[in-house]
Amino acid sequence: MTNQMLTTSRTLATAVRVGASSALGAALLVGCSSEAASTNCGLDQCTVTFNRGVEGNVNVIGVDARFIGANGDHVTIEVAGERLSLTVDQAAEVAGLSVSVASVTDTQVAVRIARPN
Repeated sequence: MTNQMLTTSRTLATAVRVGASSALGAALLVGCSSEAASTNCGLDQCTVTFNRGVEGNVNVIGVDARFIGANGDHVTIEVAGERLSLTVDQAAEVAGLSVSVASVTDTQVAVRIARPN
């Protein structure tokens, strides 16, 4: 093999690796979408922060979640079509995911949605 063929082969292999890495990174970022909420997602979990007083919607880890309301530290959310009423640090399993309320303040509610370990 000539030097030029080796260089071309290495350049092509590097381009393929960079392209695959970029595609994976884009797929991970596209895994979360939201309306009236902010998300902080990792590989297996997302923390969704909803503003109180607004019905926010998100799609994370392949499920839709909707904030319905909060009364004190009791939060009502709908995940994958199932309505849940939870308090801080209380968890429920829905569609194979763990759903828990991480925090409740006067202005925001943070909900964690995660795949089981």
